[in-house]
Amino acid sequence: MKLLIIEDEIKTGQYLKQGLEESGFVVDLATDGEAGLHLAQSEHYDILVIDIMLPKLNGWAITHALRKNGFLVPILILTARDSLEDKVKSFEISADDYLAKPFAFAELLARIKSLIRRSQLTNMTPYTANVSLQENVDKYHHYSDFTIADLKIDRLKHLVYRDGRIIHLTPKEYLLLELLALHQGEVLTRAVIASRVWDINFDSDTNVIDVAIKRLRHKIDHGYEVKLIHTKRGMGYFLDVVPPS
Repeated sequence: MKLLIIEDEIKTGQYLKQGLEESGFVVDLATDGEAGLHLAQSEHYDILVIDIMLPKLNGWAITHALRKNGFLVPILILTARDSLEDKVKSFEISADDYLAKPFAFAELLARIKSLIRRSQLTNMTPYTANVSLQENVDKYHHYSDFTIADLKIDRLKHLVYRDGRIIHLTPKEYLLLELLALHQGEVLTRAVIASRVWDINFDSDTNVIDVAIKRLRHKIDHGYEVKLIHTKRGMGYFLDVVPPS
């Protein structure tokens, strides 16, 4: 596994690099934002660990630029900035996780492994040799497409269409939509969504889930007469075709 750290504090960067290399990763270290963005765009990495306050280009700008250009590799924000606003902003620009300094290395390592594991599961192919036909049929069924009204989710290619037109989603928005589709018609609480999509415990003071739903709803429903993403007040969210009352 190859990992990129973008961290301007030399001691912190070296500490992370050494610890992660001892844990089996191949690690590159960039000490400013411009160098980090260049490496992220020119090399293949399994995950990025990015500080926010960086010289030349901050971590938010790096994350935004990468996501805007279709970069799907997991991004973990690691920073001394720990306000609610900083966390919300990081998730709004599609960072996958957020860890405030000071931190325990064991927790950082666990989060990195969790993000990589989630990324691998999202991108795994359905057919596996050397297993029974039924096992492959079951696995393919698990990754079959969803069609709900004129919304189509291609789970193999991670593509989403509405009325035949492609809808561009960030990795987190895709996972959120897929989760809602898997539970079509079922109201999912914020706690369930936070656990399944962000792999975090839900904090009632955090509006990350509401912001993510708002952005996804705009992409999926804006401009269409039939709305698919709905709010159950005081309970959560669900995806379904709801007949007009």
